[in-house]
Amino acid sequence: MIDEIGENHIATSAQNPVRIDAFEISDEEKIESIKKDVANILHTLGMDLTDDSIKGTPNRVAKMFVKELFGGLNPEKRPSASTFENNYKYGEMLVEKNITVYSTCEHHLLPIIGRAHVAYISNGRVIGLSKMNRIVDFYAKRPQVQERLTMQIVQELQLALGTDDVACVIDAKHLCVNSRGIRDIESSTVTSEFGGRFKEEAMRKEFLNYISLETKF
Repeated sequence: MIDEIGENHIATSAQNPVRIDAFEISDEEKIESIKKDVANILHTLGMDLTDDSIKGTPNRVAKMFVKELFGGLNPEKRPSASTFENNYKYGEMLVEKNITVYSTCEHHLLPIIGRAHVAYISNGRVIGLSKMNRIVDFYAKRPQVQERLTMQIVQELQLALGTDDVACVIDAKHLCVNSRGIRDIESSTVTSEFGGRFKEEAMRKEFLNYISLETKF
């Protein structure tokens, strides 16, 4: 099966493929296990793990994986998406653009770096602006494919806000393309997910016009 997949980027689900027993051991236990695996990889590559520069690398990488890069796998770290009543009756589109995306390609474990642009139309509830950034960051901190990440951001906001009227566009560079294989440093990948009224041509066009505006600060 692995040979058949080869270099193809295959996503099997809109949910990350996480085992049901994924959180039966603590973060500290995971770090200890991963540390040994990283040390074995470096040793197999021929690195001298007694050298001062590299002997701490297995521990650093293990902590980075568990606490940072893949922290979004842990459901306990899911941000609180508290909403508020739309007392000021704002009924137009709200757009949060240029949200920084740092994620990791699940096919090669190389970085995905880009920007997310998120919008919604209130159905009576509004959400704090920083919560939108936190939702993007939470789902980005996983081994990911960009299509899935885009969908998860929209689904989370739809659930929190109680409306289908949510949209997301992500424009990102994949280092599995930029730094290996074809090594095309100029290309980027754009994905989109439009829900509810954003499926209408005029609404979608308005959103895309907003995110193309240059922010001058």
